[in-house]
Amino acid sequence: MADLNPTIFKAYDIRGTYPDQLNEDAVYRICRAYGTMLKGKTAIVGHDMRLSWEALFPEVLRGLTDAGLDVWDVGLVSTPLYYYCVNALKGDVGIMLTASHNPGEYNGIKPTGPQAIPSISFVSNTEIQKLANSQDFPQPPQKGRILGKKDVLNDYIEAVIKTSGLHDAGGMKVAIDTANAMGGLTAPKIAERINLKAFPLYWDIHGGFPNHEANPLHEETLIALKAKVRDEGAALGVAYDGDADRVGFVDEKGDTIPGDMITALLARQILKQHPGATILYDLRSSWSVKEEIEKAGGKAVMCQVGHGLIKRQMREGDAIFAGELSSHYYFRDFFITDNGDLAMLGILSLLKEASETASELWRPIKRYFHSGEINSQVKDQHAKLQELEDKYGPSAQTVLHLDGLTVEYADWWFNVRPSNTEPYLRLNLESKDEKQMEAKRDELLALIRS
Repeated sequence: MADLNPTIFKAYDIRGTYPDQLNEDAVYRICRAYGTMLKGKTAIVGHDMRLSWEALFPEVLRGLTDAGLDVWDVGLVSTPLYYYCVNALKGDVGIMLTASHNPGEYNGIKPTGPQAIPSISFVSNTEIQKLANSQDFPQPPQKGRILGKKDVLNDYIEAVIKTSGLHDAGGMKVAIDTANAMGGLTAPKIAERINLKAFPLYWDIHGGFPNHEANPLHEETLIALKAKVRDEGAALGVAYDGDADRVGFVDEKGDTIPGDMITALLARQILKQHPGATILYDLRSSWSVKEEIEKAGGKAVMCQVGHGLIKRQMREGDAIFAGELSSHYYFRDFFITDNGDLAMLGILSLLKEASETASELWRPIKRYFHSGEINSQVKDQHAKLQELEDKYGPSAQTVLHLDGLTVEYADWWFNVRPSNTEPYLRLNLESKDEKQMEAKRDELLALIRS
């Protein structure tokens, strides 16, 4: 049997196009390998709405039961709901069949261990790949069983609302775009339960993404949402990604609120109830995020990019919350997982309590000029990072290697980090002066691409 396509094994998850990169045989071998390596008793499995789930999901079940695991099937779920299921049903192993925000031709596997802890805390994707390729699977004492189906959606809705503390939004007007993806399972129920006047966009679940890609980081996916916010006079616009672990926001004027500004706002809200708590912010975030966390009485700690690493650092440092520029928001009090529903509820809580509008809340935080993340295809990433450090490091105030290369000066900083999935270097840069930001951005890009 041929080896599996090596490109499907990413830093934390496994993803590829169906059926050329990720097919039934690959899914079986990967799930058999993962179930074997974790040596648990019970597995929790779920899937998103992608059209290939019907072909692939039986192979998830077969791989895990052949590894000796008893399996609860939680069916069609968002990733946050899946995380809840793993905890509520006390699974030793979990498999979520999803490709997150990727286009419809993709599918993938998001493996977790007990408590929905990311798989990389137990076994690397390289080790899974090696065993799946060799197929040197030991025979378990007995084959596992399909225990049946479980529906815990209503329990999840109650749990997420209880955690947020927002039980009545007072009829606040909010436009919500779930992009025909998994937010359509939870957002309507939440809106009804908390008395939210929701204006729906693409709530019907359809794995072909008939309206637009489910990725709120791409501005073109927010066009309809921005128009809806303005047309309805909504206080906020909310855009879910494909599996609903990530969520983007639009203010009442129809302007996109950057992900790091949401981190600052959510941190401010959380610190009201947990003064002095530790908050993680990813190293691509604006200087103002750290400033706002400290101003609100929190302990601000920089972290790497990526859910597996962030969740590990939250556990090790007892952080109550973490936010990424990419609009992932992580909550200690909901199993240390990223959750788009909780992020939405947190911002709604802030708006309900505040006298300001969304734009009045976030605009003052955006004090500096940020380049946004810019990708460049680079063959020898290590050599290029060394070249950048040799040029900019000697005169810098600070040089960090937390994730790629971060160089800080008194009035500007940049981070260049390798992509976890593609042959790219990703640049983020910020300055106290807009012209300097543009000049340094262009200077760095010229060097990176030379």
